[in-house]
Amino acid sequence: MRKSQTLNLGTGTFVLLGFAALFFLTTQTTSHGLAFATPPHYDVTAKFDNIGDLKVGAPVAMAGVELGRVTKIGFDWKDYKAVVTLRIDARYDKIPSDSDASIYTQGLLGGKFVGLTPGGADSYLKDGAQIDFTQSAIVLENLIGQLVANFTKSKADDQAAAAQPAAAQPKSTEKTK
Repeated sequence: MRKSQTLNLGTGTFVLLGFAALFFLTTQTTSHGLAFATPPHYDVTAKFDNIGDLKVGAPVAMAGVELGRVTKIGFDWKDYKAVVTLRIDARYDKIPSDSDASIYTQGLLGGKFVGLTPGGADSYLKDGAQIDFTQSAIVLENLIGQLVANFTKSKADDQAAAAQPAAAQPKSTEKTK
């Protein structure tokens, strides 16, 4: 009987450690972690022409320091722009009101985040404020499309120049002796 109690205790401990490991991995691999209480904060909005694949929970950073998170993404039917709500930690309450917001990519294949660049105003962002100066996400597919279009156009121009008859090409003004 003693052997089965030890086996049951070992199996139970192993299962509990497995659940603890899964819980730890879940909290470490999500962008939010666990938040039981929200720290003091204020919300500001920014309107973008294109947010790419920006997601709720993406970081908001300035000078590489995380200031907050994206909490909501909506659409403004009047301006036909994406409206992004940024929740900024209250300890960062000295962000100039004329700062600008841009959407950047984390690394080569990473997710998107909102980067703030400070302005020079004497007033600061407050709860409910809107960031007026924004720069949309750079969509990689659009850049590749433009590159291919420019490459194709320059190649077609080169072929057209090579196909011109010799008579149409300018003559040299140099005299031969």
